[in-house]
Amino acid sequence: MENLVEIFKVLGNENRLEMLQWLKNPLDHFDKPVDDLTKNFSEKGGVCVGDIQEKAGVSPSTVSHYLKMMQQVGLLESERHGQWTYYRRNEKRIEELSSIIKKDL
Repeated sequence: MENLVEIFKVLGNENRLEMLQWLKNPLDHFDKPVDDLTKNFSEKGGVCVGDIQEKAGVSPSTVSHYLKMMQQVGLLESERHGQWTYYRRNEKRIEELSSIIKKDL
């Protein structure tokens, strides 16, 4: 996996790490109806930026920047529906990272 340093930089921020943890089990972390969390992202699940921002308690621009950083290194996937963008974890990429850590680090 290329850019390990960039991935670890992204993970080196407590807020970004928390967001990634929340997205692992969104039904446990976001107070929304199940349909809103599981069906709004092409039936794959996802959480709206606004919901993440509300939980994080930081500015919308900061949350957007953090989510974009995580997406750029492949930890998150996003999809836009109208005016809303939904994010979910890229489990394949996270598993690749886990394998590299176990094998090479």
